[in-house]
Amino acid sequence: MDLPTGEIAAYAAAMGVAGAVTGFMAGLFGIGGGAILVPVFYQIFSLFGVEEAVRMHLSVGSSLAVIVPTSLRSCRSHFLRGAVDMKLLRSFVIAVPAGVVAASVTAALISSAGLMAIFSAILFTVGLRLLFNRHDWRIGSNIPGNPGRSMIGFVIGYLSTLIGIGGGILNNTFMTLFGRPIHQAIATSAGVGVLISVPGFLGYIWAGWAVPGLPVASTGYVNWIAVLLVSPITLLIAPLGVSAAHALKKRHLEIAFGIFAVGISFRFLWSLL
Repeated sequence: MDLPTGEIAAYAAAMGVAGAVTGFMAGLFGIGGGAILVPVFYQIFSLFGVEEAVRMHLSVGSSLAVIVPTSLRSCRSHFLRGAVDMKLLRSFVIAVPAGVVAASVTAALISSAGLMAIFSAILFTVGLRLLFNRHDWRIGSNIPGNPGRSMIGFVIGYLSTLIGIGGGILNNTFMTLFGRPIHQAIATSAGVGVLISVPGFLGYIWAGWAVPGLPVASTGYVNWIAVLLVSPITLLIAPLGVSAAHALKKRHLEIAFGIFAVGISFRFLWSLL
């Protein structure tokens, strides 16, 4: 951590830019921004010399902590527009956090490379589905009831927490496969992000408690310097993304989100090679 003042300022500026992009993406796509923050945090922690064994875990945990206020702000903005499916969101109240708890236990056991591989695979699959989406790609016309819905909520919570995203990527896919409009899926995903991020970041604190090699100002796998630099900016920018989401056409949103997901996937795949 012994870096010149100029370099520290440059990293702080990079965090600020990341926060602005994350906030906009959170509102635009209904994601908590983790798909952006995790790779950005990973690179910055690398530049600061954080040990590779904890670098990915720290990136995921810090991302989830940032997603807490971002998801709350984004969800409120979408809710005020009447776009959130509250019935579906209420049905996820137990299932999604249960998946979060299971993922926190897994995070204490899985390697950094394992987390990166899962991150890349999920984003690549979802990105391709959106880029080549066709109207007849539907599993059904109605979202299933329980126990199927609870099982899906558990999986969304589990995988999202494991890779530090707010659940928008997976919930968007789930809802659109069952015929829901992408604007509604995006709005509801912001609420799913709240159900994931709050217990998720607490779980990563638990998973990384007393683990050696963590940088200064870290509580478990959450680094508060990164969180405090990024969170205020994401809160300010998120409503702009919400406005943009409601101004764009459905197919434009799908293509933009698909390109974004595939690009991030290749970036992490490159890191594994």
